[in-house]
Amino acid sequence: MSLHVERGGTGRDLVLLHGWGLHGGVWAPVAKDLASRFRVHAVDFPGHGHSAAIAFRGLDETVDETAAVIPRDAIVCGWSFGGLVALRLARRHPGRVRALALVGTTPCFVARADWPHAMSAGTLASFAESLGRDLGGTLKTFIALNALGGANGRGAMRGLAAEIALRGAPDASALERGLAVLRETDLRDEAPGIAQPAAVIHGTRDVLAPIEAGRWLAANLPRATLTEIADGAHLPFLTHRAQFAHALEALDG
Repeated sequence: MSLHVERGGTGRDLVLLHGWGLHGGVWAPVAKDLASRFRVHAVDFPGHGHSAAIAFRGLDETVDETAAVIPRDAIVCGWSFGGLVALRLARRHPGRVRALALVGTTPCFVARADWPHAMSAGTLASFAESLGRDLGGTLKTFIALNALGGANGRGAMRGLAAEIALRGAPDASALERGLAVLRETDLRDEAPGIAQPAAVIHGTRDVLAPIEAGRWLAANLPRATLTEIADGAHLPFLTHRAQFAHALEALDG
C-alpha cells in the first residue's frame, strides 16, 4: 500500500510535507496559489489523513515511503515535522530532491544542553501524556500553539481545525510515535552535508520552532537563503501566503 498523494497544477514538481498531527490537506489554500506555476504533490504521511491505514513506524521509514511516491528532481517543501522528513530525504534519497524549502522547521525540536532554540522536553512530554486522556483536546491545544503570537492566526487556526475534521485525526499510536521522532531526532550534524539549494522560511514569532532555529539552518546549510516573516508564527504558509509563495518561486530557477 502506498501513501496517499493529492496532485494538481502544471510546472516543476513541488512536494508538500505536512506537520505533526495533520495531513496533506493543510496545504489546500496555498496549493491553489501554487498550482499555476508548479505541479503540486501533497503527501499524507503514514497514519495520517488518507494514509491512515499505513502504520507510522519512524522517521526513516516515513522518508522511504515518501520517496516511493514522489517524482525525481522535485522541490521538496517541509513544514515543521515535515521539515525533518525533507532534510533526511535530501540525504537519504538525493535524486528526489532538487531543492528544499523548510518552513517553521528546526533540526532539533527539543532543547538540549547545547541547543536552547527549542521547546523543553517537559513540554513535549506533557503532550505525550495528554494524548491518552484527551486526544481531541491535545490537538486543539497544539493548533492554538501553531498560531500563537502571530498575525492572521485566528483564520489559520479555523482552517487547520476544519482540515482535521475533513480527514479525521491520526490515531493515538501514530501521534505518539511522531512525538517520539520529535523528541529523539537531532539533524544538526547532517545539515552541513546537504548540497541542495534551500529556502528557509520562518516566522519571527514562532513558539514551537523559535526563529533562532531557522537562522541556524540558514547559516549551516551550505546553499541556503533565509526569509524571516516579521509578524508570523508557526503557520506562515497560511498566514502570509504571498511571502511564502515568493520564497518558493525563487527556487524554481
